[in-house]
Amino acid sequence: MSLSNYIMASKSYCSHAGMNPKEIPFPKVVMTPKELEDKRKDYEEILSVVQFFGNKILDSMKGTPLLLSVADARGFILHMMGDETIKNMVNQLGIRIGIQFSEEVMGTNVVSLSLKHSGYAIQLIGPDHYHEYLHQTACYAVAFRYSDVDNLLGSIIIMTAIEFQNPLMVTMLSTTVDSIERELMLRKQNRKLDIMNQILMDNTRNGIIITDKEGEITDFNHFAQDLTGLSKEQTLGRPVLCLEPMGQYIYDVIRHGKKYEDIQISFERKGSGMRTVCLFDAFPIYDEHKRLIGAFGQFRNITDRYEAEEKYNYLANHDDLTKLPNRRYYKQVLVPLLERAKRGLHPSGIAIMYLDLDRFKLVNDTLGHSNGDLLLKQIAERLTSSLEATDLVARMGGDEFMFLFPIVTDEQQVVHRAERILSLFQHPFNMNGYEFHITASIGIAFYPDDGLDIEMLMIHADTAMYRAKQRGKNQYVIYSDDMQTKSHEKIKMETSLRRAIDNNEFVLYYQPQIDIKTGDIKGAEALIRWMHPERGLVSPYEFIPLAEETGLIIQLDQWVLRTACMQNKSWQEKGLPPMRVAVNLSSQQFSKEYLAETVKGILEETGLEPRFLELEITETMTMDVEHTIPTLRQLHGLGVQISIDDFGTGYSSLNYLKKFSIDRLKIDQSFVRDIMTNSHDSDIVGTIIAMAHNLGLEVIAEGVEEKDQLRFLQYQKCNEVQGYYFSEPIPAEQFELHFQELQEKVKRKY
Repeated sequence: MSLSNYIMASKSYCSHAGMNPKEIPFPKVVMTPKELEDKRKDYEEILSVVQFFGNKILDSMKGTPLLLSVADARGFILHMMGDETIKNMVNQLGIRIGIQFSEEVMGTNVVSLSLKHSGYAIQLIGPDHYHEYLHQTACYAVAFRYSDVDNLLGSIIIMTAIEFQNPLMVTMLSTTVDSIERELMLRKQNRKLDIMNQILMDNTRNGIIITDKEGEITDFNHFAQDLTGLSKEQTLGRPVLCLEPMGQYIYDVIRHGKKYEDIQISFERKGSGMRTVCLFDAFPIYDEHKRLIGAFGQFRNITDRYEAEEKYNYLANHDDLTKLPNRRYYKQVLVPLLERAKRGLHPSGIAIMYLDLDRFKLVNDTLGHSNGDLLLKQIAERLTSSLEATDLVARMGGDEFMFLFPIVTDEQQVVHRAERILSLFQHPFNMNGYEFHITASIGIAFYPDDGLDIEMLMIHADTAMYRAKQRGKNQYVIYSDDMQTKSHEKIKMETSLRRAIDNNEFVLYYQPQIDIKTGDIKGAEALIRWMHPERGLVSPYEFIPLAEETGLIIQLDQWVLRTACMQNKSWQEKGLPPMRVAVNLSSQQFSKEYLAETVKGILEETGLEPRFLELEITETMTMDVEHTIPTLRQLHGLGVQISIDDFGTGYSSLNYLKKFSIDRLKIDQSFVRDIMTNSHDSDIVGTIIAMAHNLGLEVIAEGVEEKDQLRFLQYQKCNEVQGYYFSEPIPAEQFELHFQELQEKVKRKY
């Protein structure tokens, strides 16, 4: 029966048992403190061995959040070590030391499966777990035992977030359990046998060395001979210091009373050229009167495990596609280098360089991801060819690469390197017959001027790289302090903006639009404001450009549209005179193919009649005529009204303007502001009004702040006006409660 079948059988059992996968199960059996203390004493040696090898796992996976746990043969958790965040998370879910994992209570889990099917290495990834609260985790477990009597002892478990799942964890855990079982068996044997029995047992798997109190070798078993390639004749009677590297440890035992345990040593087997890796112990030997009579050393071959770990370390520290070092390896090299530099032990400057390919997405979109991967391999080869002996290049992910130059004498030296790297992209790349040109943008940061730690240096190099892209790509930029403030403010604002969307921190203000003949309020423009929890009301001029850059503007647009329609419908139901509400569309929203469907859906959802909604688009948004004409027809076909905002500031072909399905033009306030003092502005406003009327369009002027401006617009037969002369934008509640007062105030100003 395969492992997948065991998992399916377990989940089927949980389902038939009536377990709710959406609930978080809580263990029913929990050890008392006294029971836990007694059990941990029974497992004291086992836990110490697991602790030793567990630390090796955690060290080798440094940077990956892992929680390593130990359960006994009945599924009781006895020990946890590793990532504190995961530990706190599982503790809050009731999973802690002393609880029992059972399939009947905890559902499908790696603890009970590994104990039940102890011949298998168990892995449960995401939905493999029965309960959904574990679907964001990856868990691995292997049972361990006293291998000499096949006595099941328990299970070792690794838990991590699902994004860090790695099939190598199963192999690594199995290799570790094998080492633990060997170590436990060795310790068990050592407890049963005295020193002389161990000496006599030449079939042991350990190399054994015995010396007298003077440090001369008195015994050298056959396993020691096999591992070292030395015979008894070559070793007996000689000083133990002649054995490298274990001799020095044994000598320290004799001279200084030291003890050594699980020291990793390596040496070349004499005459073979093969390198052997061992774990080595050394202890003093005392007689019945506690007098030192010699020393005992033993070493066990872990070469296979060491090579497996080396292979795993390579995979963990290198990019699988390009074979370049990865982000983890890059940090492992740079962090100690910076530490030495801080202590004044590094004789030169240090520079890092962030390289990002320009338009790489185009390769994947046009030539496919397989060709994109091929391009990355070729780029990696070219970048590697540019390195000097001490340099390093790593793939940080996607199309981003990072260089490390550990020996820098001056800035110009790094500039030459950047220019040389950019020149690598002058020649095309050949991908299965396609010749493709691509460029790169580079950001450069120097230690210590641009940062004292790796995080700050990488942030600043990344900031400089994006500045290179803003300047037109295919160039390098050296970081400067003025970039930091803008970058940090931008990052902080983006984070706050995303949080504001999640927390619904936005409100709409409404500015009335007035019929210029009657003074009646004909509509209101909906204007978004951000009610920041710390800064108070934030103007859209601060956050709308960032929302457009990050793509968050689509979410804001839809929120404004839905909220404004709901508010207008509410006003009508409360007895306010029917009027239209004007909503601004962003260029990103207007470019979407499904815009008309979105508007229709919101109108149906809110119950607002289409004629009471006006959508405002800017003049520059109409440049793509092939998209604009059908889109405006679709929107007009719904019955909504359309106006072109900020008219006169962009570019509009009158030939196309008459083909657009629009209702009115909105004159930008920059023209209205100076109509009484600037003849050019007054002429432009008069021309726009006359032209719009000839095309059968209405005109609304925004930014009216003075009575003389109103009189001029009345004389020019403008249809509607809007501005601070009548009212500033006000909250919906104030607009509703004081509508009659607002209307009377407007009439008085006529």
